[in-house]
Amino acid sequence: MALDKPYKDIPGTRIFDSERASQGYHLNQFCMSLMKAENRERFKADQRAYMDEWPMTEEQKDAVVARDLNRLMDLGGNIYVLAKIGATDGLTFQQMAGSMTGMSEQEYRDMMVNGGRSIEGNRYLHEQEDKK
Repeated sequence: MALDKPYKDIPGTRIFDSERASQGYHLNQFCMSLMKAENRERFKADQRAYMDEWPMTEEQKDAVVARDLNRLMDLGGNIYVLAKIGATDGLTFQQMAGSMTGMSEQEYRDMMVNGGRSIEGNRYLHEQEDKK
């Protein structure tokens, strides 16, 4: 029996639950491997060859190459573990978060300093449908 997941009704919300943990197990293990300098060097030297050592899906590998963090989260990636990819690329978490929102690092920083994202348009999907 499937569990009720009311958070699926909030736009842009990606909860790392047991389903995503299972889906992203090998992806997250790959990311954790980047904690070791020798693995980061091997990955930077030939990304595809290094990723092929991990039983990730092709979709996960393509999303890593594209550095599409939102897609990686949809495919089971945990954002705190995915940050290891950004760190390997020399990015800060703020730069990564900005890329996930379609903003520059400065735009993202300014938004957060000014109180974060507006709630407008970010409520439950069913509330938006009720207004139609």
